[in-house]
Amino acid sequence: MLRFSLSLNSSISTIDLQVAIVNYMVAKRLNEEFIVRVEDINEEDRVSGQEEESLLILEKFALIHDKKINQSDNIHIHQSLAIKLLKEKKAFVCTCSTEEDIYDCKCLNTDIDADTLKKDKVPFVVRVNKSTDNNSFIILNEKGMPTQLFASTCDDILSNIEFIMQSAKSSLNIEKEIYIKSILDYDSSLRNYAIIPIIENEMSIKSLFEKGYIPDAIANYLILLVLDKDEDEIFTIPQVIESGYFKIYKMARYPIWFNLDNLGFINGEHLKMMEDKKLSSLFGFSDIDIGKLAKLYIDYDKKTINELDDKIKMIFAPKDFSGEYGKEMRFISEIIANAPMINDFDEFINYIESESKLIGDDLLNPLKYLLTGEDDIVELSKIYPYIKSYILEVAS
Repeated sequence: MLRFSLSLNSSISTIDLQVAIVNYMVAKRLNEEFIVRVEDINEEDRVSGQEEESLLILEKFALIHDKKINQSDNIHIHQSLAIKLLKEKKAFVCTCSTEEDIYDCKCLNTDIDADTLKKDKVPFVVRVNKSTDNNSFIILNEKGMPTQLFASTCDDILSNIEFIMQSAKSSLNIEKEIYIKSILDYDSSLRNYAIIPIIENEMSIKSLFEKGYIPDAIANYLILLVLDKDEDEIFTIPQVIESGYFKIYKMARYPIWFNLDNLGFINGEHLKMMEDKKLSSLFGFSDIDIGKLAKLYIDYDKKTINELDDKIKMIFAPKDFSGEYGKEMRFISEIIANAPMINDFDEFINYIESESKLIGDDLLNPLKYLLTGEDDIVELSKIYPYIKSYILEVAS
């Protein structure tokens, strides 16, 4: 059984998603359950609506969990385990400080009664006895609530999570987690941890969606990053699981950098793989030709949905006849409005030439602006087959 810990104090980031993907892939490869554990015990840090938003993001990446656990449902168990440690003299009541970590705490080995302190309304915390590095860290705060570290470790025990893959930014707590497991008499003789390298320029997944990157491409790139691959190999998560391509021992051992240019290339390749009609739906159409038109622009360095949408909107937007070629554009527009349906581009050009008496650049320059809204780098002969059904709308 493997798990992904979902924090509710911020939107899912590239680091978070990478951890989720790695745990999901390994779980499915091993035929194990994949658990999403929601860290919701600290109401003060919780962002309203974050759980729903984060679960929706995981769904967009098809990271379907077998079970969802909210830590708040287990608070009474966390508290009971802390009390157990107090009774066994493996933890103690501290009134001298609420700092997370204390070395050589003066409350250690004193006989402070928690019930008396509660009655007298004296604030206190519960700390473990000195851990391996002489650190007496907190497990219950002054409100009697479990710390995130203690709650997470207890929940790993309750769910029998024997193998933990987490980001390097969480690895500082590993020694504490192992110590908690040992004093709770949980077999922690094996250090079953794998550290996923940190992404130095962390970004939110929401921001990548807003920039026009799609889930398959983001996942593809994150997997390449964690494996320290320079190649732009194109694949989906199911393909990686089925092939056994991902190997834990091949994970990078140092911080990595998230490069939007590299993601852009991968994004373009995944958009090319998308069904034409589905691709067109991203721009408000349900037409194979519009999907093919979008793919045409991918080959001209337009790699995101936003860039492609801008191009398609420009084609279908009302044209400006006040510019340099305005007079010729209006003339050609009137010719097209009265023309028969013409399927072949060469026949279309010959017809416009015959009716307008314009030739060469005198025809092609205004025609480019009329059909695309700009002096487009893509040849009209390539564009025309996909817009001919909309020619009256486009050329107006």
